[in-house]
Amino acid sequence: PVPRRPCDPGIPSSPTEYFGVELRTYRETSSLSRPQLAERLGYTPQWIGQIESGKNAPSEDFARDCDSFFETNGTFHRIWKWNQQLEHIQVVPPGFRPFIEIEPDSTYMRIFEPLLIPGLLQTEEYASKVLKVGHRKEKVEELIAARMARRVIFEREQPPWLLIVLSEIAIRSVAAGPEVMRGQLEYLLELAQLPHATLQVIPANAPVFQAGEIILLNFADRPDVGFVDAAGGHGRLIESPHDLDELVVVFDQVRASALTAEESERLIRRVIEEL
Repeated sequence: PVPRRPCDPGIPSSPTEYFGVELRTYRETSSLSRPQLAERLGYTPQWIGQIESGKNAPSEDFARDCDSFFETNGTFHRIWKWNQQLEHIQVVPPGFRPFIEIEPDSTYMRIFEPLLIPGLLQTEEYASKVLKVGHRKEKVEELIAARMARRVIFEREQPPWLLIVLSEIAIRSVAAGPEVMRGQLEYLLELAQLPHATLQVIPANAPVFQAGEIILLNFADRPDVGFVDAAGGHGRLIESPHDLDELVVVFDQVRASALTAEESERLIRRVIEEL
């Protein structure tokens, strides 16, 4: 690997600028001009200049090419991925952004959703049907990309433990269409088979709780948090220990009415057959 040397172009204000700083540092440490690096990587000197100045965001292929050339063990690709995640965060409702930023670091997630399949667990087709109401086509595409990007949490070497509690209303809804709903329910069954995941369904005849979406996150190196959703993206991140304790109690009360994991799986399979 190429040895590093100090470079002080100022403090980068974004992942795009940070990528440019790192690229220039590695290039200069290797005693390469922009045209020389461009020739070796197969890009134009102008493109290299735009990236180094932070004016253009790098492509994923470019990030991988930089990692291969400089033997950086994925450094450039991680910066590229960081940039992608931040772009996705910008399109979600403001009240949800603080939650999205810390969600990937959780070690245990508890999710309750009374009416819909939770965003983290939605298929692309289901998300499209849900999000198209009240949004422009371009906005829908951005929001879908943001939701799909969140699912990278399941690809971690040690994904979080996952406890999902849904209502029978949510799994029986056909607003998205039978075919889309069938695909969504099959995806939930796939998740339920994962060794770190538990899925439970609250039957339609269970006691009614006046609770909206609840998400509880546990972490290895920071205090636990909760999130409660509200209409219009005005959800709240719950960090107060007292408020969080109350939210845990509500979640536990709701879960007490749920079927077992085995009963829930059988119910979902029946619903799929009926579609």
